[in-house]
Parts: sequence; structure tokens; C-alpha cells
Amino acid sequence: MSDLFEDDTPDATGPGSNTPPLSVSEISGAVKRVIEGEFGRVRVRGEIGRVSMPRSGHVYFDLKDDRAVIAAVSWKGQVARLSQKPEEGLEVIATGKLTTFAGQSKYQLIVDDIEPAGAGALMAMLEKRRKALAAEGLFDAARKQALPFLPRVIGVVTSPSGAVIRDILHRLRDRFPSHVLIWPVAVQGAASSAEVAAAIRGFNALPPDGPIPRPDLLIVARGGGSLEDLWGFNEEIVVRAAAESAIPLISAVGHETDTTLIDFAADRRAPTPTAAAEIAVPVRRELGLQLQQARLRMGQAVAQRQERMGQRLVDLGRALGRPQALTDGARQRLDLRGGALEPALRNLVHRRRDRLDGRRLTPAMLRRQTERAQSQLDSVTRHIDITARGRNTTRSDRLANLQQRLENGRGRVFSDARRKTFEGRARLEPLGQRLRAAFDRSLSRRDEALQRLDRMRISLGHSQTLKRGFAVIRDAEGAVVTTAAQAAERDRLKIEFADGELPVRSDRDPQGSLF
Repeated sequence: MSDLFEDDTPDATGPGSNTPPLSVSEISGAVKRVIEGEFGRVRVRGEIGRVSMPRSGHVYFDLKDDRAVIAAVSWKGQVARLSQKPEEGLEVIATGKLTTFAGQSKYQLIVDDIEPAGAGALMAMLEKRRKALAAEGLFDAARKQALPFLPRVIGVVTSPSGAVIRDILHRLRDRFPSHVLIWPVAVQGAASSAEVAAAIRGFNALPPDGPIPRPDLLIVARGGGSLEDLWGFNEEIVVRAAAESAIPLISAVGHETDTTLIDFAADRRAPTPTAAAEIAVPVRRELGLQLQQARLRMGQAVAQRQERMGQRLVDLGRALGRPQALTDGARQRLDLRGGALEPALRNLVHRRRDRLDGRRLTPAMLRRQTERAQSQLDSVTRHIDITARGRNTTRSDRLANLQQRLENGRGRVFSDARRKTFEGRARLEPLGQRLRAAFDRSLSRRDEALQRLDRMRISLGHSQTLKRGFAVIRDAEGAVVTTAAQAAERDRLKIEFADGELPVRSDRDPQGSLF
């Protein structure tokens, strides 16, 4: 191979040189074989710059330091297996094979693995990614949701074989047993971020009324580890899935000192997976005590409110006055009208009796009417006798007919007068009954009112108070003594009990004595 590039003879470059000419492809192939032979597989440390990701799926980037730049490429099949995606500005150690690219006369590194150059580089990349996602508003407090107080179904995204899920289930069982759905994922490695993001979106995609109940709360949990072990929860795909979750989410990744980007996007961060279970549900025993205390406070509040309302009602009742005072005016008007009712009924009866008497036919009146009718009859008879003499039998019959009609008319007159008298009496009888009934009712009401007043007099009288154990103290003139000072000023007193009086003399009286 050295014969192709070196010739120590003096005339090697002269016009008469025996060195055969090489084609461009031969030179390119020779260079490729030399480089790949000398540098089969290498690890290169440098800073990533100028990252390009075309639609083909390959990734092109540069590895550089302060003095040189090496082109690098990772093919589509290798990109999916990279533990760390190329990001501009990140210091990494790239592992791969050095080769040449004949199309541009350059050499390049075919990268099949990338790892950060150190914790400092990871932290720098983490801070850069955090600022970029925060600028999009994914970590805003306004986007965070309130956790349900008592979730019926809890979805847990974690490894099914670790101690984390056992700690969560044990803590939930102790505090408040709930229905738990577990979505198994890898919590470390290249596939971790994609599986965690898919689990979060999968829980959110469950229908509320489907055969699998939709969780009311999500817990993304993992135990402690190094920054590299927890790196899957710093990936952008996981952060965006947590921020887009419509179900409230608790992040419980690592221990209390560990911080990942999913903690900023989650609705609540728990320092440990066990603490996440404690945040998710309350303690059933404490909840029962709180309910009991709330029930007691509610009962006391209701009782106090009823007492206040009762006192308010009593106060308002004092301002309203006595109900009897509200009806005194109406009762007085009723008494006045009731008193006027009896004379009015009596006057009505007298008027009706007078009218009936005006229509009644007395025997004297009947006698006078009979005499007048007889006189008229005699006059007619004389007139007939004078004028009908010599007339035929027909005129006599007519006279007899007239006489009969006169007799009938007189009978009807007597009959009508008797009937009117009976009807007047029949109309007067109901009026009398009504008058007597009204008088009885008025008397009964007055008697009941008198009895009520008497009972009130007895109940409010001081004699009833004395029977309950009280006493009335009077001086010699009979005035009531209500204070000790007044009693000290008097020489003689009388104490009235329910069963009698007891005279008392003051100690200042030389002849005083106590009976």
C-alpha cells in the first residue's frame, strides 16, 4: 500500500517516471481501506454541533472541539437504538466506525451509540430542555388540575416487578382501599420514555363508560437511581404526555432529592412513590372522624340557629302586642252591633205584627161589613121588588142567583181573612226562634268571656304566687316593702303567706319580738 503513495527514486515524478497513474476511485478506495483498517471502532469525545434530521430518518451532526471538526452520521436503524438523542451543544462520547465518504472526499464517523460525557453535560442539557419547555408554558401553574378528593379508580404507570408497585398498593390498602389499574412499562433504558408516554396517553384514551374503568387519578412512579437511570423521565415525549393528560397526574419518580422534568409538568409531585399513595387518598379512619366532627358541628349550628330564630321570634312577638288587643276593637264593634240586634229584631216583629193587625178582620169589622152588605142586599132587594114586579120567573131566578153569589162572596171574604191571619202568625214564629237563638248565643259568648277573665285573674293573682312558696312583706300601713333598706327603716312588718299573715317587729324596738 505504501508503494502507491511513496516513491524514493529521484526520477519518480519526472516525465520518464515508471509510476502508473491511479484513477480517482482507486485513490478513494485505497484511502477508505487505510482509514477503516487503522481505525476500526473508536470512541470520540466532543461537542455536538449542526444536527440535521432529514425525512429519510438518518441523523447528521458534527463532533467538534476547540481545534477540529469530524462529520458524523447515524443511520435510521441506529437512531432508534441510541440511548441519547443528538442535541446541539451537548458534550458526548460517540462510539462507532470511522470511514470515508467518496462523494465529498471526506471522512466521517458512523455512530451507533451516544452517551453523555459526564453529569455536567447532562445537567446542562437538562437545564436547556427545561427552559425550552417552560417557555412553551408546559410548566405553568394555571394548567395544573386539582386532584380528586377520593378517586374511585387509580391508574399506576410503573414496572410491575419492582418494589414500587408493592409499596403503593400496601399504602393504598392501609389508608383507603381503591380500585387500581397498573400499566406495566420499562422505567429505565432506551424504551422507557416511549412506553411511559404511551401509558399516559392510553389511560386518557379510555372511554368513561367502557368495559375498563377510566382512572380518576394517575401515578407515574419509579424508585431512586442515578441521573442516567432517571433520564427517560426527562425526555420531551414524556413531559408533553404528562402536560396533555386530562386526568390529574402525580409524579413520583426517584427519591426526594431527585428531580426530573415530568415533576414540573405533573399536577402534583410526590417525593417518593409511597408519598404519592398518601397524597392520592385520605385515611379512612381520619375521614370518618372528620365526618363525625362535621356532623356534631352541623347539629350544634342547627341548634344555635333554631335558638337564635326562637329568640328572634320572641323579640318580635313582644313588639307585636297581645293578640287579645288586636281583636278588642272587633269584639267591641260586635258587642255594639249585637246589642243593637235585639231591639232591631223586636222593632221588626212589632212592625210585622202591626202590619198583620192592619190586615186582620176583627168581629166588629166583620159585623159592620155584614151589616153594610145586608143593607146593600136589602136595598137591592127593595129595588128588585119595586122594579121586578110584574116581571116573569126569569127575573126571579136572576135575583136568586145574585143572592147566592152574595152569600158566596161573603164566605170567601171570611176565608181570606182567616188565611191571612194564619200566614202572619207562621211568619212570626221563625223570627221569634231566631231572636231567641241569637240572644242565647250572645249570652253564651259573654259567659265564656267572663269565665276566661276570671281564670286569668286567678292565675295572675298574687295568691297563686304565694302558693308556690313566695311571700309578701308589708309595713304597718299595708304598703308593700320590696327592699332590705325599706324593711330596715320600719319597726313593724307583716309577712303574708299563702295560709295567713305573720307580724314581725324590728330589733330596734325595745319591746320588739319575733312571732
